Amino acid sequence: MKFSVLLPTRNGGKYLESSIESVLSQDYQDMELIVFDNANTDNTAEVVNSFFNDKRLKYYRTERVVSVTDNWNNALKKSSGDYVLMMGDDDFLLPGYFDTLDKTITENDSPDGISYFGYSFIYPDAVDNSVGYYSDPHYDYEKRLIDSGKTTKNQLKSIVYDMFKFKNRVPLNTLPHIWSRKVINRVDGELFRPPYPDHFALNAIFLKANSWVFSEEKLYIIGVTPKSYGHYVFSDNDQKGGEDYLGISGDFPGQLPGSALINNMYVWLQLLKNNFPNYLDGVQISRNGYVRHQLHYWISQYRHGSIDLKDLFHRLGLLTLKDKLGLISAVWDKRSILALYAMFKTPNPSKIDTFYYGPQQLKGILTSSDLYNKVIRKKIL
Repeated sequence: MKFSVLLPTRNGGKYLESSIESVLSQDYQDMELIVFDNANTDNTAEVVNSFFNDKRLKYYRTERVVSVTDNWNNALKKSSGDYVLMMGDDDFLLPGYFDTLDKTITENDSPDGISYFGYSFIYPDAVDNSVGYYSDPHYDYEKRLIDSGKTTKNQLKSIVYDMFKFKNRVPLNTLPHIWSRKVINRVDGELFRPPYPDHFALNAIFLKANSWVFSEEKLYIIGVTPKSYGHYVFSDNDQKGGEDYLGISGDFPGQLPGSALINNMYVWLQLLKNNFPNYLDGVQISRNGYVRHQLHYWISQYRHGSIDLKDLFHRLGLLTLKDKLGLISAVWDKRSILALYAMFKTPNPSKIDTFYYGPQQLKGILTSSDLYNKVIRKKIL
């Protein structure tokens, strides 16, 4: 078996048909699609049943609800492909996905992993928006990664080391990457671990990989729907709901209020360091990077009215003297300058702020609530 596509789902029946169709509509036979139903109570079984004539589809179900991480590991254990992809029940593979990657694998002597470009789509009502937005591309890789051909082991380690500075050079979702079975097997213990199973797994694999290819091909659409974790992360008042969705609850000494994404990044970085001491000896989590990112988030919250000026100053008062001194370096940081500049601009609550919503550059607007399905079904992108 060449490819295994893992599709764990928790009550994602509303979007699941499009995701499954995007995989099984492709004329590529040496693959399997594993749908793992996490004790769903919606129409998941009915949707899956409509595809049961396709022998590439394999369907499993838990009898009780398990954590997102456990469901991902369950799906991985049922797979047998030489290369593994994890996708969400609101994601979509573009036509030619398997043929393109098969060719890339052959041309590059079976690398440990491949990363590629794609689109993202924020569904209406997913993050306090009444219309849909799309991004082209979802994530723009550094030119030096694309031009390097086969990325070396040391280059991959440098990507992980930069994570400890809170500098993301690759998207941390699973959909933009495919991993070989051989590199997955090099990771001791469970591949997916909380708080963010995709973030831990990708960085663990980068540490264990010997070769990697960054391709310019656009092969996917990543979705953010009202049921996905991105909805909780980017909604002002429901970050606790996101932790409940993943079944996680983590804290650490010196934790600051603000972005759950940044706080949980600190947690999984520490987990990574504890599990790979030989690779990360001497690598420390940057407190300055952590504080700076939370400050950016506080400014975004202030601009969007979820905290007032009093709340902002209260949070600034939580910073230690060392934290404040560390922020001096932010004077030379372009993102910090833009954040401070934006703080004094009048926010427009009717528009999604690209800074507030992180790395996704929301370059297009989709005004029809059903255009998501039209886009992927007609394969316009």
